[in-house]
Amino acid sequence: QVQLVESGGGLVHPGGSLRLSCTPSEIIDSIYILAWYRQAPAKQREFVAKITSGGVIDYADSVKGRFTISRDNTKNTMNLQMNGLQPEDTAVYYCFARTAYEYWGQGTQVTVSS
Repeated sequence: QVQLVESGGGLVHPGGSLRLSCTPSEIIDSIYILAWYRQAPAKQREFVAKITSGGVIDYADSVKGRFTISRDNTKNTMNLQMNGLQPEDTAVYYCFARTAYEYWGQGTQVTVSS
């Protein structure tokens, strides 16, 4: 059982930046896929970004050029740097991990508002 702890959410003005972190309870090298999803009010959960253990990265079209996902093996964390945030980025952001099973974090709220 992998536990995922997210941090870094908060309130930011449009155009601002936030950095989300996800710390798994297992060694990050053992996790094949780490990803971020988000769920806005009254909407379905959607894919944001993913990074594999081999370093393959993918982003949703809506965040390309603004968000950057990375893995820090020395700190055993996965990060999501979010720049140029807009009100439509407001959502609960969830960390996701896939090993032989799939795991979800509890979520962290990101609110973009003036």
